[in-house]
Amino acid sequence: MATYLDDILAAHRRAADDDTRSLSRLIEQATAMAPTVSAADALTAGDRLAVIAEVKRASPSKGELHANLDPKRLAATYGEAGAAMVSVLTDEAFFRGSAADLAAARSGFAGPILRKDFTVSPADVCDARLMGADVVLLIAAALDDAELADFAALATEVGLSALVEAHDETEVERAVEVAGASLVGVNQRDLVTFQVDTARAVRVAATIPDGVVAIAESGVTGPADARRLADAGYHAVLVGEHLVTSAHPAAALSALAVQRRAP
Repeated sequence: MATYLDDILAAHRRAADDDTRSLSRLIEQATAMAPTVSAADALTAGDRLAVIAEVKRASPSKGELHANLDPKRLAATYGEAGAAMVSVLTDEAFFRGSAADLAAARSGFAGPILRKDFTVSPADVCDARLMGADVVLLIAAALDDAELADFAALATEVGLSALVEAHDETEVERAVEVAGASLVGVNQRDLVTFQVDTARAVRVAATIPDGVVAIAESGVTGPADARRLADAGYHAVLVGEHLVTSAHPAAALSALAVQRRAP
C-alpha cells in the first residue's frame, strides 16, 4: 500500500521529469538574485529558543487547517511576535500551498524564509531561490546520497542555506557527513504514517554535532514541549499546525520562546 510519502514523492518526481527548462539558465537566474538572509545567524541569536513559524494551509492527514489564511498578514504577525524565521509550504497538490504564498509571506517578513517542499531535483533548488526563499529543505528520507550531496552543493552555489531534515540517528549522520549540513532538523512526524512521536527529537538530539544548528520539527503544541526541546539542546523549533490553528498566533508563538540551556 502506498504511503503519503510515496504518493507525494511520486508526484514531485513526475513533475521533475516533465520539466524541460534549462538548468544552466535557472542557475544563472538564481545566482543573480539579491543576497539571502542568514538562517544560522537568525536561529542562534540571543539566548532563547528560536521559533520557525509556518504558513500552512492544509496537510494530507488533517485536511484544511486554515480556510482564510493570508500569508502576508500571518508572516507579518509572526515577525511582530518574534519569529526568527518563517516556513512556507509551497506544495499545491497535497498541502494547498503555492509559490504565491511564499512571495506574499516574503513581502510581510524581513527575516529568512524557508521554502518547505519536497525537493527532488536541481530545478527545485533553483526555484526556491527564485521564489525569494533564503533556505531550501532537503529531506534525507526522500533523497539518495548523491542527490543529497549534489542538492546541498547547488544550494550553496546559488546562495541558499540548506535545512537537511532527518528522522533518526542514521539520517542525522547522512545530513552531516553526506550533505555537510550546518542546519539539521529532526522531524517528529513520521513521513510514512504522518503520526507524531513527541519523544523522537529528544532521543536523536545527542547525535547532532556541536557547531550544527539543531531544529526540532512537528509536535510542538505549547511551552512545555518547547522547554523539553530547549533542554535537549535544540536551538529552534519549527511549528505549523499549533500556530495556524490558534485564535491568537502571536501569543502562541511568544510563549514558545523559552530560555535555552547554557552551551
